[in-house]
Amino acid sequence: MTTRKYFGTDGVRGMVGEFPITPEFALKLGWAAGKVLSKSGTKKVIIGKDTRISGYLLETSLEAGLIAAGINVVLLGPMPTPAVAYLSQTFRAEAGIVISASHNPYHDNGIKFFGGDGKKLPDEVELEIEAMLDEPMTCVASDKLGKARRLENADGRYIEFCKGQFPNELSLEGLKIVLDCANGATYHIAPAVMRELGAEVICTACEPNGVNINEKCGATHVDALKRHVLEHQADVGIAYDGDGDRVMMVDHNGRVFDGDDIVYIIAAQAQRSGQLRGGVVGTVMSNMGLENALKEKGIPFERSKVGDRYVLSKLQEHGWTIGGESSGHVLNLDLIPTGDGIVSSLQVLAAMVAQNQTLKDLGAGFVKYPMKMINVRYAKGTDPVSADTVQQAVKEVEAELADKGRVLLRKSGTEPVVRVMVEAEQEKQVIDFATKIAQVVESVSN
Repeated sequence: MTTRKYFGTDGVRGMVGEFPITPEFALKLGWAAGKVLSKSGTKKVIIGKDTRISGYLLETSLEAGLIAAGINVVLLGPMPTPAVAYLSQTFRAEAGIVISASHNPYHDNGIKFFGGDGKKLPDEVELEIEAMLDEPMTCVASDKLGKARRLENADGRYIEFCKGQFPNELSLEGLKIVLDCANGATYHIAPAVMRELGAEVICTACEPNGVNINEKCGATHVDALKRHVLEHQADVGIAYDGDGDRVMMVDHNGRVFDGDDIVYIIAAQAQRSGQLRGGVVGTVMSNMGLENALKEKGIPFERSKVGDRYVLSKLQEHGWTIGGESSGHVLNLDLIPTGDGIVSSLQVLAAMVAQNQTLKDLGAGFVKYPMKMINVRYAKGTDPVSADTVQQAVKEVEAELADKGRVLLRKSGTEPVVRVMVEAEQEKQVIDFATKIAQVVESVSN
């Protein structure tokens, strides 16, 4: 496999002002992408961003690089990541670019690409862009330069798309919903969608100022959402992350529903309505309770590596449409080719309305197994996961668990850490077994 210099699993990402998240690199990246993408006829690229203050800097630099390569640019302003994917399709653009670091704090940022089909760029195209980054930057002739324009009604177009994913015969009338938009890209989209479908909406973290994105709010910090749901006696709470591709939900009692819960509810409703195609894809981190709950309904379940691109790949391999991660990335390929927090939450709300049930009721068939995760640091250049003593410890635990639990050892992709995860029916077992394996990993690592 070719080693990547700049692109990670979700584009280029880092701290603002440090390579590669600098204006100079963004300029060159825009140019390199433009050179690769200009081989087709449209020569049009859409740029959207979340609400972090550095978006202005990176947007301008990317715009200049693309124009220098002869690409026309359409600027969307603050828009959720899935909105950029959708608008890339509808505008017949060659690509869409999102400036966002998702759920990270404001001082980080990133640049990721979508193809004209609304899906993430294929690996070979990203590698071609990386190769072009090593070439000297040039500029097309003045009469071949690209142009830039701002799409004034981008939010309205996407609001209508989202509403179109909610059944025409249903309404959110009578539902009180708390929305936590993480002071991010959904702040002006999600409240309008829910209100126009009839809900009473209470907003929190919907006032971005450039530096408060994801700050103790959103899909990665749901305590504030739980508090607001209970305080306002709301029917349901919904939290998105900074770029709007993740979602978490809270029922009227304050219980958190993560990506596994949401996938279960959407799949069960699809089966109930006769619209389920095949099975469901989760990841190696998906709770074992999800697998069991789906099997009880006769719904096949498979696991992929962690990362929505791997979930997508396995869905496409089987011709299935529903999948996701416990972190809140949920895929509904019948509706949109990428993870979409607003669309996914609408599917759950539609199930609540169609079945006349609470969120708590809808999730009743899925009982989570207790899970324990322990992170163990290891010296770079070593591979404790492959050590004989570690493998022996894993086999011993698996033998005791039989089919009543599972063990997962996984190296982090971002730091020298082994993640030791154990799931079982009994919480004490989970803690004891995870601690036992982590101690063996630590002894090998040191």
